[in-house]
Amino acid sequence: MTVFERPKALSDVATHYCPGCTHGIIHRLIAEALDELDLTGRTVGIAPVGCAVMAYDYFECDMIQAAHGRAPAVATGVKRAIPENIVFTYQGDGDLAAIGAAETLHAAARGEKITIIFVNNAIYGMTGGQMAPTSLPGQITQTSPYGRDVESAGYPIKVCELLATMNGTFYAERVSVNTVKNVRAAKNAVKKAFDYQNQGKGLSIVEIISTCPTNWGLSPQKSLDWLAQNMIPYYPLGVYRDRGAE
Repeated sequence: MTVFERPKALSDVATHYCPGCTHGIIHRLIAEALDELDLTGRTVGIAPVGCAVMAYDYFECDMIQAAHGRAPAVATGVKRAIPENIVFTYQGDGDLAAIGAAETLHAAARGEKITIIFVNNAIYGMTGGQMAPTSLPGQITQTSPYGRDVESAGYPIKVCELLATMNGTFYAERVSVNTVKNVRAAKNAVKKAFDYQNQGKGLSIVEIISTCPTNWGLSPQKSLDWLAQNMIPYYPLGVYRDRGAE
């Protein structure tokens, strides 16, 4: 009896991610959810610039490459053109919360019937480790070598809390993939978001707290410890809005 195998929605190829990066775990959770809900054949994923720029190689569904930060706009066009499709974006913190902040907010304001998978590792990963909109106060990055100074750089943007205030947001939850328990919770959140879209509900966002061992300058294990000790206290896990449960 097979108890563990590659999801059908996940391509049988090696990924380009750094050792210890949790993008691979998140990809698997998305693929498992699509398989279990039998949605792969009518799903379209949107991947903009960032570490997930090559996500089109990793999923067995249709994928579209979007310009930096424009994934929600592209997803809006796809969903409105073919409403029966399941449409999701896969975005990092630099993409979603910086250059793509306007697209994200206005997609939520309009209540677009799309799913946003938001990977928050508190740093710009692909471009070399610069400070991101989600970098923690005091966090050392390539562009904040003495730590993020909130007096000059401002405070980190808490995306789930922000989008939960938008009337068009149907579901917003923050999860992590640093422990087995949290991975299971993340899987449930991703599956719920896709299920809500399948029911024709409004915008769903699942924010996933992730690691970046390379740009954090830590080993994979120590990066998991740093995430638990620093990121989760600042970005508490949990459901921030679930209109399906109201």
